[in-house]
Formats: sequence, C-alpha cells, structure tokens
Amino acid sequence: MAIEKLDKKALRLVCDLKNVNFETTAEVDPLQGMLGQERAVKATEFGLRIKRPGYNIFMTGLPGTGKSSYAQSIVKKLSAEEAVPDDWVYVYNFENPGEPIALNLPAGSGTDLRQHIEELLEDLKETIPKAFDGEDYETQKNAYVKEFQEARSEHLEELNKFAQEKGFALKRTSSGFVTIPLHEGEQVDEEEYSKLDQETRDEMEKKSTEVQIKAMEIMRRVQKLEKDLKEKLKELDKKIGYTAIGHLFSDLMEEYDQYPAVKDYLQAFQEDVISNLSDFRSDEEEQQNPLLMFQQQSQKQSDRRYEVNLFVDNRHSEGAPMVYETNPSYYNLVGRVEYENRFGTVVTDFSMIKPGALHRANGGYLILQARDLLTSVQSWEVLKRVLRTGEIRIENISEHFGLVAMSTLRPQPIPLDIKVVMIGNPFIYQLLYHYDEDFRKLFKIKSDFDTEMDREDDNFSTMASFISFHCDKQKLRHFNSSAVAEIVEYSTRLTEKQGKLSTRFNEIVDLLVEADTWADLGGNDLIGREDVEKALEEMVYRSDKIEQKILESIEEEEILLDLEGEKVGQVNALSVIDQGDYRFGRPSRITASTYPGRKGIINIERESDLSGNIHSKGVLIMNGYLGSRYGPLTPLNLSASLCFEQSYGGVDGDSASAAELFCLLSSLGEVPLRQDLAVTGSINQKGEIQPVGGINNKIEGYFMSCKKKGLSGSQGVIVPEKNRKSLMLKKEVIEAVENGQFNIYTINTADDGIELLSGLEVGDLIEEGKFSEDSFNDKVLQKLKHFNEVLKRQQESPAQDTQ
Repeated sequence: MAIEKLDKKALRLVCDLKNVNFETTAEVDPLQGMLGQERAVKATEFGLRIKRPGYNIFMTGLPGTGKSSYAQSIVKKLSAEEAVPDDWVYVYNFENPGEPIALNLPAGSGTDLRQHIEELLEDLKETIPKAFDGEDYETQKNAYVKEFQEARSEHLEELNKFAQEKGFALKRTSSGFVTIPLHEGEQVDEEEYSKLDQETRDEMEKKSTEVQIKAMEIMRRVQKLEKDLKEKLKELDKKIGYTAIGHLFSDLMEEYDQYPAVKDYLQAFQEDVISNLSDFRSDEEEQQNPLLMFQQQSQKQSDRRYEVNLFVDNRHSEGAPMVYETNPSYYNLVGRVEYENRFGTVVTDFSMIKPGALHRANGGYLILQARDLLTSVQSWEVLKRVLRTGEIRIENISEHFGLVAMSTLRPQPIPLDIKVVMIGNPFIYQLLYHYDEDFRKLFKIKSDFDTEMDREDDNFSTMASFISFHCDKQKLRHFNSSAVAEIVEYSTRLTEKQGKLSTRFNEIVDLLVEADTWADLGGNDLIGREDVEKALEEMVYRSDKIEQKILESIEEEEILLDLEGEKVGQVNALSVIDQGDYRFGRPSRITASTYPGRKGIINIERESDLSGNIHSKGVLIMNGYLGSRYGPLTPLNLSASLCFEQSYGGVDGDSASAAELFCLLSSLGEVPLRQDLAVTGSINQKGEIQPVGGINNKIEGYFMSCKKKGLSGSQGVIVPEKNRKSLMLKKEVIEAVENGQFNIYTINTADDGIELLSGLEVGDLIEEGKFSEDSFNDKVLQKLKHFNEVLKRQQESPAQDTQ
C-alpha cells in the first residue's frame, strides 16, 4: 500500500527569502527583454533577421503570454538598426491620366520634390504671363498677323477683280460669298434679271459659276493662310514658352539627375505646360465673365494635376518603420482612392490616393492580430496576394464582388519589401496551417509562446526585475521582497506545478496594479505581502458569488452531501466549475446501484445527454478494469448505474473516474465507504491513479464545504500521488492541515483508495478463483458469483414452468 498523509511542507512551495539580495524592487534593475520564452525569442529573432520571401512570423500562444508587447519591443529594437526606406509620391500621368505614376525618392526627398514643384508652379504662373506681355512677342505676333492680313487682302482683291471682269459683284456672308450680276455697271435685282432674255441669263449663270469656283479657290488659300498663321503663332508661343520656362525645368532636372523616373516626369510636365500655356496667361475678359466662379474652379482642377501627392513620408523616421495596425480592414491595409462631390458629381484624382498600413510599413515591419485580420472582409486574401506578388496594388473592394462598376483610378503598384508579424492563438495557427495552402508558404517561422517557465533561484530575481520594470512603466509603488515572494507563489499556483512559474504575464500585471491600489488605500509607501494577499482576496471576492451560493446550499442541506459516517454505493467526488474569469472546486455526491443483469455499467449522465466524451470514456475504462480483475474468475453478468446526484449541467473529464470506480465496487461488495473523505483522480485499465487538473481548486472547494458544516478533524481528500507537485494550496487550508483539522492523502493505485475508504484489505489472489477471505475483493467476487447464480435460476425457471 502506498498511501501517504501529507504534511504542510508538501502543500505549498514557499519562497526562501534567506538568499534574497534585495529589500525592495527599487534596488533591482528593470527587466530588459522577454521573461521565460527562450524558444519563442530565438525563433522570433531568427525570423526577423532572415531577409527572404515567405519568412514572415506567426506568434502563437495563449492570451496573456506577452506576445504583443514582445513583438513591438523586439521589432522596435531591430528596426532602429536598419536603414530608413524611401519616400513614395504619386504624380499625374500626362499620357494616361487614369494610371497615376508612383515615384520613390530617398527619405525626406519626397517633401523636397513637393516643395520644388509648388515653387515651380508659382514661378510658371509669374513667368509665363510676363513673357507673353513683352514687346518682342507682340511685335513678332503682329508681324505674322499683318503678313496674314496682307496676303488675305491680295487674295480677296484678286477675287473681286475676277468677279468684276465676269460682270459680277461679291457680297460676303457668314457662309461664304454671294454673286450679284451687273448690267452696264449697275447691280441687277431679281425683277430686272427676270426681264433679261434667256441667252443673256444663261451667259450670266455660266459666268456666276466661274466666279463661285474662283471664290472657293480663294477661300481655300485664305484658310490655308489662317492655318499657317495659327501654326506660326503656336510655334511662337512654344518658342516664347521654352525661352521663359526652359531654365526653370532644366535646373530642376539637373537637381534630380540621379532619378530617371523623376526626370521623365519633369520632361512630361514641361511638355504639358507648353501645350497648355493659355492656362497660365491672364485675360481681362475672363475676369469680367459672369461664370468666373466655375472658371476659377476649373483652373484649380487644372492646377491640381501639377501637384505632388506625398504618399509615404519617412523624413522623420529613425530606422525602418514599425506599424502595429489594430484595425486591419481591407482599405486600412492597402490604401484607397477617395472621392469628393463637385457640383453634384463624384470625382477623384491622384491627389486623393491614400496609403494603407502596408505602404507605411514598406521597408520595415507590420504587426497584425490574426483574429482581427481574419474577421475583416477580404483582408486576409489581400495580404496573401501582396506577399505573393511583392507589390501593393490599390483597388476598389467592390470590384472583387462585382457590386459597382465605378470609373476610378488605377494607381501604379508599389514594390513591397516587408516583414509581417502576425499574432494569434494555437487554434488559429493550426486552422490556417491545415486548411490554407498559402499560409505555410508565407509564414514559415512559428514563434510558440509557452504558458510556463522553470521556477529557479535565478528566476526569482528575474521576476523581481519584471516587477521593477512595470513599477517604472506604470508608475506603481515598489514591492518589498516578501511581496515579490507572494507574487512568485501566486505565479506557481497559476501553473499548478511547483517547479514552474506562469508566463501569462497579464494576470501578474493585473495583480501588481491592484496591490498598488490597496497599498495606496492603506497609506503604505511600499507594497508588502499583506497588500498582495488583499488584492488576491478581493479578486476572488468579486467573482465568487456562485461558489458562495453553492456553499450556502450545502450548509442548508439543499445540496445533499454527507461529510461524516459511512455508506454503501456512495462517495464524494470533486470537480471544477470554470466561469472563465474564475474557477472553483465543487464536491458532488456520486451514487451507484448494482443488480443482476447483462446491461453492464449504465452511465446515467450519458443516457441523459449530460456526459461529455471524456467522461464517457472514463466510464468505459472502468469496464476494462473490472474485466481484467474479476473477469478471469467469474463471468461479469451485472447491471449497474452511476449518477452524479443533483447535477443538472454537463459533466466532462475523467477526474471522477476513480471515485466512480470506488462507488461501484462499494455497491457490488456491499462495503460502506467513508463519507468524510472526497476523492479525485483518473484511473486506467490497470488500476493506476493518474493526475488530474484543477487539484488546488478541488481541495479548497471540499475544505470550504467541510468548514461550512464544521471541521471534524477526520475530513480530507484523496488525490493522485502524481499531483503532489501540483499543490499550491491557500494558507487557510495549510493551517487546518497543520492543526489536524483537515487531511490530504495521496494514492498510487485503486487498491490504495479502496483500503483508505473502506478500512478493509483489498485482498490478494491466494489460489485460483479466490481472494483473501473477507477482503474487499473477496466480497466483490462473491457478489458477482451471486449475480450469476440468480441469472442462472431465472433462466431455468421458464424451462421448469414449460414442463
């Protein structure tokens, strides 16, 4: 038998303060780096250093393990050592206005280019009007006009002369010339013309046709002269324009000589200005136009095409950018083209192209929460696309769904150079890894955050450094060494392993903040152990309403629970109720009934759909245990039912399987079991007691139930020996054990539990088919044999009746 009654030293691993070399955390250097996550830190640092496509990082782990804060701190540190990426600007595409051009320049140069273009535009507005107001321009222009007018006059004179020779006068109209016949030098009206003889009229018609043909020829010459004049004036404007603005553009092109794309843009800019010189020339008539407001608006829109959209500005950056996007929607990631209402019409242009997180983080690092990304429409798909293609393309999301066919811009895509750090839980990681074929290609580095770390002497000092860091960061009072010890013990309790500390630092930080508040309310300048204990006590008090209600029901015997005496087929089991923010242990009565039959063990919880899969598995394991122990000696012909009494919710887990086995065997052997002891533990088919979770909550839950009805000194719990290292009990329980008011026993096998609960020897197999007389196993075996005899008689009775 391996039953052991534990003393107080085994119930909680207490910090030894003898070797602590500080009195308060103010004497300890704040923590630098990550605590207790060596595997994750190594993976992350490797992933950040490798500069190859697909080596993005997925940080996985349970909430509260410090993933987000570490991601930001390590990325911020590494990014400061890297080069500042280029600025990006969007400019007007003079050849294809619907596809704005993206230009990259060294950090800070984007602002310079925008300033230079603004200054250039102002110079153009000042220089061009002056150039066209000069005497040289007017003289040359007048010369061309005079030359045209003289040539036109000559042609018209030639036409008039020809018409007169043919006996016609010419009259100018809006559609050309009209010929009027002459007779003896006088114009002939229609009445006089009708009195002429037919021969004369025919002659006049013939000559009129000749004049019309000649007029058409002369008009073609005049039109050519007008066209030539326009060409000459246009060439003159270009010449004057080039002369006026050429040096402005040449100086700017020389400054951007190292950037061919910028030079190409400036060249196209210059050609567009030359082609639209009238936009820069003042006109007094326009100022008096009643539609001046609309003309000014049109002029503003014309000027906007010469602006520079400073898309990504890195002039103030120090190192590579780090962007933590908390709302990774489609447009927040890849940017958007905005629209505005102008006189009732929705319009846009390249100046309304806005960047997304990918643009701002380009050349650096982007940190995203996986859940936020996956729950935003199309965000995950667009992120995969830009990582695959290596370019950021701004598109309207409605086009992906075929909702609205709106005419819009298609900005030139920008090359992407980025490292993405995505943060999520293990479930999301496994889901993406198994069901998204792109995920494993794009996120090749897994950074797995643990929920615990080793509890070593060095880690006590490291925990003090962690506390010191948060005292400085959140402006908290500092903690003395005994308060640090209490926090370390609380951290160990969270892991349920005496050799471990929890790395769910959010819960630790919450405790620090609340302890600081209680120290403030108590007027303490330093946070001590009593402040930490008070914070823990109040944390429980805020959430333990249901637990207290259950304890009240036990005290008032609304929930039936025997805490003394002995009973057959009844045992107290321990379970845990988890509310999410708080969990506590609850004792439950398990009962068993056995009788002759062939139905086997009936799990009432399963039959009523209240049993989870693991609990049902535990019941099936009991069948295996019974078969291996008693099956070789006698057929197992029995019917049995097991039930969690007054349980109206679901039951899951196998931590009650040992208690259920003891209860079932007690019913079979008609052996009473102690009711002052509660049992928890999982059993296997070999009868070994396996460790379970929530051990501290279960023990404390039963202790509080006993306390409510009065501690007798014999009460206690039976737990697996393998759970010995999980014990981090509250001090109230430890004091009760020390004073002999409560007991905690450990067992290794089912036989240990049977002997402790029944007070009988289990009994060894002394000869084939027999156990030690009057032993527990002997009583069970005899009962099984009795069941077989009863069934045999029942089978024989119908045969006798027939005879």
